[in-house]
Amino acid sequence: MSRAPRIPFATSRRSTLGLEWELALVDRRSGELSPRAPEILSALRHLNDDGDRVTKELLTNTVEIVTGVHERVADGIADLEATIAAVRDEAEPLGADLMCAGTHPFSQWFQQSVTPDSERYETLIDRTRWWGRQMMIWGVHVHVGIDDKRKVLPILNALLTYLPHFQVLTASSPFWVGEATGYASNRAMMFQQLPTAGLPPQFETWGDYESMVDDMTRTGVIDDFSELRWDLRPSPTWGTLEIRVFDGISSVAEVASMAALAQCLVDDFSERLDHGEELPRMQPWFVRENKWRAARYGLEAIIIQNAAGDERLVTDDTQDLLVRLEPAAERLGCLDELAGVQTIMTGGASYQRQLAVAARNYGSLKAVVASLVAELRDGVAPPAR
Repeated sequence: MSRAPRIPFATSRRSTLGLEWELALVDRRSGELSPRAPEILSALRHLNDDGDRVTKELLTNTVEIVTGVHERVADGIADLEATIAAVRDEAEPLGADLMCAGTHPFSQWFQQSVTPDSERYETLIDRTRWWGRQMMIWGVHVHVGIDDKRKVLPILNALLTYLPHFQVLTASSPFWVGEATGYASNRAMMFQQLPTAGLPPQFETWGDYESMVDDMTRTGVIDDFSELRWDLRPSPTWGTLEIRVFDGISSVAEVASMAALAQCLVDDFSERLDHGEELPRMQPWFVRENKWRAARYGLEAIIIQNAAGDERLVTDDTQDLLVRLEPAAERLGCLDELAGVQTIMTGGASYQRQLAVAARNYGSLKAVVASLVAELRDGVAPPAR
């Protein structure tokens, strides 16, 4: 049997950071999704002269903001904010506002347009059909640099034990095409319907990963490894682990908090590997159950903590995690941003805020959109006392 082709893993500095934030465009009057991305991207193409900063996505109602490589969360957030300001300047005269959530509360998927002149997106829709057209969803991706290829898979497998923590803190998709779904993150359930999305396999060696990619390309499932849209995945081109489980995050401060949590957790695992420690792992069926519990119950989820099957309320487990990660946050200069995770647990995640807005406004989902626009523009208001 011939050996699978090698997939080089780029050189990267330990725990460097890159962020990708998908933003929806909504009509200022109706709150419906607005297909204005092509015009905005055309006006801002100069921002990509030295690398991607604002790019297209599957649908014409979406722009993706991309940062450069940063050491500190604060610098990555400043990078994001500068590009968002430029996007907002172009969106304003078009009557479009910016918002972010895992799903839009009431717009209909069949009324959205796929980005034209993109062979990649055309192929995706041709293959996945009805499910592909349903992908009216938004997320945030956090890249964290890995300084040694031998660390990639042990850290990825260890991160799977914390996947529900990421999911519940960012859950922001309680509505779908005008209905309350009963899920904190309906996006999580929808996205995994695509054949190369969802949870990643737990590989033992980099060679196992290469063999799987070879199998998938030879059988026409993918053209290359970038089409594996897992919740967590190696990103060999950039020398990073990419955490993609997050729902669309509604505010800048919350993006900062989740970036800090991701960066600190990866750095903590990297440090433990440097000291010869074995990282935690959990059997795939527990990981799968945790993902469902997190998507369904959000911050009220009782999760499986370890391979022994111990269970605990996710917020209690997160409290202890924040304490454990303080040394990493101090090393990385993101103590303040990491502390924002506590704010999310105390003040409520986006899905809770959206449900509360709808309840206060007699079920109005247009009011929910207005609140999401305001959160992205002004930040999350403190909870009423």
